[in-house]
Amino acid sequence: MEFAAIWPAVRLTLELASITTVLLLLIGTPLGWWLARGRSRWREPVGALVAVPLVLPPTVLGFYLLIALGPAGPGGWIAGLWGGRTLAFSFTGLVIGSLFYSLPFMVQPLRNAFEAIGSEPLEAAATLGASPWQRFVRVALPLARPGYVTGAVMTFAHTVGEFGVVLMIGGNIPGETKVVAIALYDFVERLQWSEAHVLAAGMVVFALVVIGVTQWVARRTDVPLP
Repeated sequence: MEFAAIWPAVRLTLELASITTVLLLLIGTPLGWWLARGRSRWREPVGALVAVPLVLPPTVLGFYLLIALGPAGPGGWIAGLWGGRTLAFSFTGLVIGSLFYSLPFMVQPLRNAFEAIGSEPLEAAATLGASPWQRFVRVALPLARPGYVTGAVMTFAHTVGEFGVVLMIGGNIPGETKVVAIALYDFVERLQWSEAHVLAAGMVVFALVVIGVTQWVARRTDVPLP
């Protein structure tokens, strides 16, 4: 067995999961706060839209993302800004697809954490003269830390395990879109059982670690899992 055949897919997967997690932390924080504390009539419809990837078959989401990222969609226009034709079948396309597919795994824990804070700590900070921004940064964010831990772990793990979406919009390009799930499928198709066993066993261990971490966070806090 050659580990050189496995490492590129592992490296690409870790890079994709890391970028997706960081970006969703930035996107999910204001969105989760608005869903938890906002009063707009659009809050629940938006919340339902965010949760759609939880029940939508990955290939369906991947199909529409493929159209959107392709030459005839917005992705083709964006790629044309630097001389390209499409964002599909590229690492950038994988990142965009992962953002949509893993969005609920970040937003829901953050929403639960912000809702669990209640109004009393924020009102107490307001009586002490704290501005809305200070109340958010100094009170809400520290109290929502368990939600951030759960969201980051779940988002990272979900991105690592993606298959349907990345296959639809990324294909199987070594060094560009061939992540662990695609590499495992490829090894099985080529009857390379040693490499397939290594990747599959690694994913099982990774899954057990993720479950252990999320259960530990849930036991130590009142923030429910997504």
